[in-house]
Amino acid sequence: MNTSRNVDSVVEPVETPESDFDISEYLGMVRRHSLLVAVIAATALVAGMIHYFITPKEYRASAMLQIERRSNVPVLNEQNTWDNYWNVEFYPTQYELLRSRGLAERVAKNLDLVNDPNWNPRAAQRAATTAAGERTASAPSAEDDEASLGALAEGLRGGLAVDPIRNTSLVVLSYRSKNPEFASRVANGFAEAYIDLGIEDRYTSAGKASSFLGTQIETLKKEIADKEGQLQQFSRRSDIVAIDPSSNVLLQRLEVANSDFMNAKRNRIEKQSRYQEILSSPKVAVADSLSGGVVSDLRSDQLKKEREYETKLKTFKPDWPAMVTLKAEIEKGQQHLESVVEEMAKNARNAAYAEYQTALRQEQALGGEVSSMKGEAIDQSSAAVEFSNLKVEIETRRELLDQLMKRQSETEVSARLQGTRESNIRIIDRALIPGGPFRPSLRQDLTYGLLVGLLIGIGLAFLIEFLDRTIKSPEEIERRLKLPTLAVIPDITETGRVYGYGRTYGTYGGDGDAAKASEAGGRGRSAAKAGAAWLDRKKKASSEGEQIELVPHERPRTPISEVYRSLRTALLLSSAEELKVIAVTSASAGEGKTATASNLAVVLAQLGRSVLIVDSDLRKPRMHQVFRVSNRVGLVNQLTGTADPEAVFLRTQVPNLWLTPSGPIPPNPSELLASERMREWIQVVRKRFDHIIIDTPPALAVTDATIAGALADGMLLTFRAGKITRDDARDCADRLRLADLKILGVVLNRHRTHVGRYGKSYRYYESYGAYETESAKAGSAA
Repeated sequence: MNTSRNVDSVVEPVETPESDFDISEYLGMVRRHSLLVAVIAATALVAGMIHYFITPKEYRASAMLQIERRSNVPVLNEQNTWDNYWNVEFYPTQYELLRSRGLAERVAKNLDLVNDPNWNPRAAQRAATTAAGERTASAPSAEDDEASLGALAEGLRGGLAVDPIRNTSLVVLSYRSKNPEFASRVANGFAEAYIDLGIEDRYTSAGKASSFLGTQIETLKKEIADKEGQLQQFSRRSDIVAIDPSSNVLLQRLEVANSDFMNAKRNRIEKQSRYQEILSSPKVAVADSLSGGVVSDLRSDQLKKEREYETKLKTFKPDWPAMVTLKAEIEKGQQHLESVVEEMAKNARNAAYAEYQTALRQEQALGGEVSSMKGEAIDQSSAAVEFSNLKVEIETRRELLDQLMKRQSETEVSARLQGTRESNIRIIDRALIPGGPFRPSLRQDLTYGLLVGLLIGIGLAFLIEFLDRTIKSPEEIERRLKLPTLAVIPDITETGRVYGYGRTYGTYGGDGDAAKASEAGGRGRSAAKAGAAWLDRKKKASSEGEQIELVPHERPRTPISEVYRSLRTALLLSSAEELKVIAVTSASAGEGKTATASNLAVVLAQLGRSVLIVDSDLRKPRMHQVFRVSNRVGLVNQLTGTADPEAVFLRTQVPNLWLTPSGPIPPNPSELLASERMREWIQVVRKRFDHIIIDTPPALAVTDATIAGALADGMLLTFRAGKITRDDARDCADRLRLADLKILGVVLNRHRTHVGRYGKSYRYYESYGAYETESAKAGSAA
């Protein structure tokens, strides 16, 4: 007998490169957890339906506005900043104005929402108090009214939506509310308040400028009248009616100086008018016109942060750290914006004031020069100079008066247009009362619920698969252990069938066996009753936990039997040397090594060879239960010399198959298996039987498997798919390799048949086996 360990004779698997992305692998993951995915998807679907029924209905009313850069009515010398046609910040500024709190406060005032009990709870409380005849302790202060108005404005802004229509000057103004009439009312209120705001801003400055120009005109008229009276009095005293200044150089210089003085005075009046206009204009408008878009950008950033805070406030509490930080940023941004506006408005006013002071000093300087030249002219010809001077002053003041009156006419026209409500903003479509709710949407809630549920379910399925460190496929065995997979025993329980026929993971089912049972028990009973009794016994045995051993003997035509026959073929071809003694083990208990050993022995015996199966599990033997024989005398009796050598070879119900049970459980199983008697006994049975199958204990639990494997020509490992972990499988293989044992390959037990190429092979076996069974029945019938 050759007991040497030739590790090189083991069939090494050919390493193949990793396969590309296989969608079927991921579909298999989802299918294995289809119940989890379905439950989560159904839960999310129900949650979406519940959300639909508990969510209050909201209605949305929309108005369409057209915002033009210029008004349709031509107004001379309009100076408003948004009239610049090439100003790219014009429309973003208008959209932010529509969302501003100031406009919302104007809407609240126009619609009298402060006194509306349906909108303002305080108004309802005051109305209830008044109806009860009670008096409040004190009237609300101005600060309370302002705070209440601000709170109402913030509430209005929460339901407002501004949606510009791309590549047009149109914008859709929408408002959402639980009351359809209120939604329509507020949407139209925002549109009208926005138009009023534009009209007021456009014409307020023009009205103030007109008032200032009127004051200046009256002053000029009075000065002209005084000068004309002085000229008449002087003409009577000096008898001068007219003089020709062309012959007098001093008079010519005086005339030029007077002209320059009047121009300086006109310039001073314009600068003063500009300064007064800036003083009366809002700081924000002044700063925006001079900042080059900086103020608009800051205001846009601030409004974005406020909207972000309002959005997050629906999810987080105000005292959450992120919300506190965001609130601090908003306050800091508001302070920065106010400081920038204040600084730019101050700079603009200082600049206008400086220009006014410059013009004033220039006027005073020219006035002093004119006075000096007048003195010189008086010395030469006081009467002529005085007459000419008075005449020039009157003419220059008349020219200045004409210009100011023209400017006043233009500003008065602009101010009067406010009463006509002409504006660059028009309402194209007024908001109508919505006929149905805007939200919630049953279709949308169900769709989102289903999608979210599927995503969560599939994600959990993938997470469970990737966290699962068990071996589930033959590819993992070949890739991680470098061992060939000789057979894959499918797990038929997942389909609810027993190898294509029954309903338990056992050896039952099929009409053929029912017929056989019917014939066997047909004495005195009908065939139908015998078959029903046979099925009842099988069901009872299944409920009591009977396993799959002896399937190739009891059901030789089932696909599972074909798998064991393929294992027999793979073993016989796995080594160039003759395989007589094969040890079967597993990493841990419950992986099917006993079933593998018994069924392998059966298929070897079906070749007509004499086969002995030895139960070397001296701690928890099971082979005597599988073959339903006595365990009083067995391997232990043989090794201890307390039994006849022929008494340990028990014939089984399978032809050509003998069993040596374990016998009584000894106190020292490892020492018995490692004894010389065991080696000698193996030498004896080698000569008597063609094949010996040794069923050993789990390799990781005790050393018995390693001791028994040293007596065999090779070892067969049995792993249960989905139970054996990668680490345990690797430790088991490494332990056997360290003992210099020959590992023939691996049998993967209870494999999920719908995954991978092995599942397809099983379906081929099943379909072919079914066809063969049909053919056999047809032949017997013929």
